[in-house]
Amino acid sequence: MITTLAGENAVARGQELSRLVSAFEREHGDMAVERLDGEEASYERTLEAAQTLPFLASRKLVVLRAPGANKEFAEKFEDFVKNMADTTDIIINEPKLDKRLSYYKQLKKLTDFKDFVVLDASGLTRFAAAYANEQGGALAAGNARFLVERVGTDQSTVQNELDKLLAYDPKITRASIELLTEKTPQSSVFELLEAAFAGNAKRTAELYAEQRALKVEPQQIIAMLAWQLHVLALVLTAKGRTAEVIAREARLNPYVVRKSQGLASRLTFTRLKELVASLRELDVRTKTEGIIPDEAVQYYLLQLSCD
Repeated sequence: MITTLAGENAVARGQELSRLVSAFEREHGDMAVERLDGEEASYERTLEAAQTLPFLASRKLVVLRAPGANKEFAEKFEDFVKNMADTTDIIINEPKLDKRLSYYKQLKKLTDFKDFVVLDASGLTRFAAAYANEQGGALAAGNARFLVERVGTDQSTVQNELDKLLAYDPKITRASIELLTEKTPQSSVFELLEAAFAGNAKRTAELYAEQRALKVEPQQIIAMLAWQLHVLALVLTAKGRTAEVIAREARLNPYVVRKSQGLASRLTFTRLKELVASLRELDVRTKTEGIIPDEAVQYYLLQLSCD
């Protein structure tokens, strides 16, 4: 039997790999498991591992990490399947796959294919609450959402932060999240725009100072502001479409779209065009006229908050 674990969700993929290997070792022993790095092992070595009979066990498990990186393996995969021993199980762990290649289609056809996609913010919120519970802790849904908003949507980061919080106190609260975690630049830039559009100049200045304390350069903030204005433009021109539809068509996170809809409700398309033009002019001037980027970005944000 061949199982393929694919997808960019490294946490979920790694958990499934550990589960499958542990279950096999409980039944057949750890001596029956062989691991190969597909990027380093030759096709001949990989095939040899798949054909070799198990030692002191009824079955053998071969775990292959990214074998598709080996061009010969990808091209000869059908032959590999035909020539492997009946007593061998294979786990193919592929972090990245090109869906245009025949290798991908063969994996889908010839193996038990499991695709682990990256979770959106809603999925991560559910994951955080469930993970805390599995570890003997407690995390309310509202606090789980606050954690994701604060540290970002990388699942590995969320899990690492949860481990730290659980070690401090199994009952995770908003206070402990604020004490032990740091905001990601991405979430803070959205708050920066939100505060500016809400006319809160003091909060806007605080959030900008926080960004700079996190070593985020003014040009990076300009780039993230440009991206957020792009999302706002998509939302404003969506003509009543739901967040899910906009996200799917624009290939955005639904959570990002939903939050942007709140900002977009305060804008006209004419005003948005003015903001884009002003930001473009600011970007050009910081690169060609020698103006101080820090002061220019702060002035741009101050103008937003004073509208």
